[in-house]
Amino acid sequence: MSDPAFSLCVYLGSRPGNNPLFIEAAKQTGRWIGEHQGQLIYGGGNSGLMGMLAQATKAAGGRVVGIIPQALVHKELANHDCDELHVVDTMHERKAMMAERSDAFLALPGGIGTLEELFEVWTWRQLGYHDKPIGVLDADGYYRQMLGFLQHSVESGFMGQWQMELVRVGSDVPALLAALVQEAGLPRDTKPLRSVI
Repeated sequence: MSDPAFSLCVYLGSRPGNNPLFIEAAKQTGRWIGEHQGQLIYGGGNSGLMGMLAQATKAAGGRVVGIIPQALVHKELANHDCDELHVVDTMHERKAMMAERSDAFLALPGGIGTLEELFEVWTWRQLGYHDKPIGVLDADGYYRQMLGFLQHSVESGFMGQWQMELVRVGSDVPALLAALVQEAGLPRDTKPLRSVI
């Protein structure tokens, strides 16, 4: 494969979850990345949704870059079939490398690790540390209650509506991924997005 058309960082569970639609979302995401000559940047695991995503990406002709801390090599079953597998010392290194190597970010269903990674890049964007697009794949309504709570946070005066608008939310995999990749291709402003009050 020549240079990938884009690099998409995907955050998702190292468990499969208990809904077949979550598995299908991970596989469909991987197929879309591969079919569009993209590169997956992810946590480097071979278990749960993470492994299914990586396998689907490779099977569709995409490139896979895994980044995993040494402490999780056995717990998340490091995927040695990655085109690049980086074993780093800390979670901070993992997340920094994933962010630096990516053109856009996408959260699929997952647990607190997935949520932490999503909220970190979301916070970085609202502070102006990057202006890369962020997506949330709301597979079978998985993120509906979280998004409802965040809207409650807006209504309670702790967030601005503009912060909610920094993230694209969708349940249609091809449409959401196409929108993220298209947005990533636009010239990015290196200045902060706006003043944080």
